Amino acid sequence: MQTILSIATDAFAYGMALFIICIGLSLTMGLMRVVNLAHGAFAMIAGYIASYAARDLGMGYGVAIFLAIIGTIIISIPLERLLYRRIYGSPELTQVLMTIGITFCVIGITNYFFGPTLKTIPLPEALAEPVDLGFRTIAAHRLFVMACGVAVAFGLWYLIERTTFGTKVRATVDNAAMTDALGVRTQVIYAVSFAIAVGLAAFGGVVAAEFLPIEPYYALRYMVIFLVVVSVGGAGSILGAIAACLVLGAVDTSGRYLMPEFGNFFFYAAVIVIVFMFPRGFFGRAQ
Repeated sequence: MQTILSIATDAFAYGMALFIICIGLSLTMGLMRVVNLAHGAFAMIAGYIASYAARDLGMGYGVAIFLAIIGTIIISIPLERLLYRRIYGSPELTQVLMTIGITFCVIGITNYFFGPTLKTIPLPEALAEPVDLGFRTIAAHRLFVMACGVAVAFGLWYLIERTTFGTKVRATVDNAAMTDALGVRTQVIYAVSFAIAVGLAAFGGVVAAEFLPIEPYYALRYMVIFLVVVSVGGAGSILGAIAACLVLGAVDTSGRYLMPEFGNFFFYAAVIVIVFMFPRGFFGRAQ
């Protein structure tokens, strides 16, 4: 029983870490119809900014997160205006080629300036200390990640389903030309949506660094995992992303606990089964 509870706790923490990063990509693919393979690159950029702010400049963890999010969004603004706007509505292959090109450019720049070394983000004492759950002790940081995942899920749901901006986003997705004709500035909607997705990637890249370490090849190393989560959950679905992260997190964590020699076998085996049963993902909709 203790093992089951330990697996469940670690799986939930890992699943929430994946969710915070992947939900931005899910929104980009589902709402903006852009296959952004550079999503992980933005998470990596945020990790480097946070590491520099917290470790080299001695700033607090909260300040490092804030600077990472703002800095990554600022870096993304010219990319969105000069590059991404040119591929809105383009064939998927065009989007894949351009965004993976951005990924390799970011990797090359990172290696040149920072070298091929792992970057750490120091945690404050409050998050580094263990918390006794009764059946085991767990780092407070993992509880923090869980809480962040729940907060992000609720916040995004409210933004998309209960606000005027969310209504405009959904209208733009359904019929961009008609929405534009009605006076909605769809380019602004796309830009703000892109900034939100990048901000979520940045936030996830920092808070999930204990699960997915920040290093120069981060964007390529975890690219498939991010795409898999979005595919399994259904692009654009918050509930689907949560379900995918929790299910795949449980499968991967259980496999590593019980049969670690199999590596990622159970993770990708579960993906094959789920995609076979749900071709559009758990909560995907027909395009």
